[in-house]
Amino acid sequence: MAPSHALRCCKRALNWIPVLFINLVVGWSYYAYVVELCVFSYLVIFHIFLTMFIWSYWKTIWSKPAGPSKAFALPRAEKELYEREERAETQQEILKKVARNLPVYTRTAGRAIRYCDNCQVIKPDRCHHCSTCEMCVLKMDHHCPWVNNCVGFSNYKYFVLFLAYASLYCVVICATVIQYFIKFWTKQLPDTHAKFHILFLFFVAALFFISILSLLGYHLWLVGKNRTTIEAFRAPVFANGPDKNGFSLGFSRNVAEVFGDQAKYWFFPVFSSLGDGHSFVTRLVHIDPEQANSVLQQNGKRQVFLFGVFFLFFFYLLTFSFTNPSVHGNNTQHTGEDSKEKIGV
Repeated sequence: MAPSHALRCCKRALNWIPVLFINLVVGWSYYAYVVELCVFSYLVIFHIFLTMFIWSYWKTIWSKPAGPSKAFALPRAEKELYEREERAETQQEILKKVARNLPVYTRTAGRAIRYCDNCQVIKPDRCHHCSTCEMCVLKMDHHCPWVNNCVGFSNYKYFVLFLAYASLYCVVICATVIQYFIKFWTKQLPDTHAKFHILFLFFVAALFFISILSLLGYHLWLVGKNRTTIEAFRAPVFANGPDKNGFSLGFSRNVAEVFGDQAKYWFFPVFSSLGDGHSFVTRLVHIDPEQANSVLQQNGKRQVFLFGVFFLFFFYLLTFSFTNPSVHGNNTQHTGEDSKEKIGV
């Protein structure tokens, strides 16, 4: 027992290494940008995205995965019958009897009731057991080593925002550092220790941006389809068979399920996801397709349109301000001189 306990403690400690690595990289990037580069006109927007990035990142890390409620545990009598019974068919009959009173509509590939022997609960729809967290996680997406936590119902919004703000953080760094990187490449910067910080800052930010952007794009696609990573690889099984679009309610309602139905909460890492994580509305399949499309798209088109317009305007403004230094007027010239003095130009 003692060696096993020691190994588990060591494993838990090692799981924090990726998180420590990310924090060290962010800490170094802050030093390189604020102390070594020190372009005052960019520090405000830099700190805004850094704050949002760290906020959403730590919310993802410290949000405890949500597990099934006690309602999904077997009652004492049925649990004793289930544990005494050796025949799988009879065990399934016991589970089916209990599941009749629960909002459970998905099954295993063999059409059996989804039951977790480790947690001893009937699994709610979209719930899966995580061997790393050693618990069943509601609407489990995946276990992420970079946050040392399970990404699921309780923190999926935070995870997507973390990817989004990490991408924007890298964009801000690349867009403001590239002019000094070009000067380094053309040998216009003297040999000081500051130029190496600036050089590696640009490369690290660019590499992280490329990798994070691909992951962000994939998860935004999942949000639009109302799928988890697990469901993208293995379609959930309903009474009529596997259906990869079983939980899709149209783009607007799919986005609202993760980010909420109030736009003022979309961009902040505060919990606003819809539902309780135990039951989910399935798509309409028994009415005319045109009627279903009309029902699914209502109450959301205007919000999605505003969401898209806001982001397009924001990225345009961000790009325009970085690629046209003259818009900053005298402040940019002054801070540019300050930064040159800092890096020795």
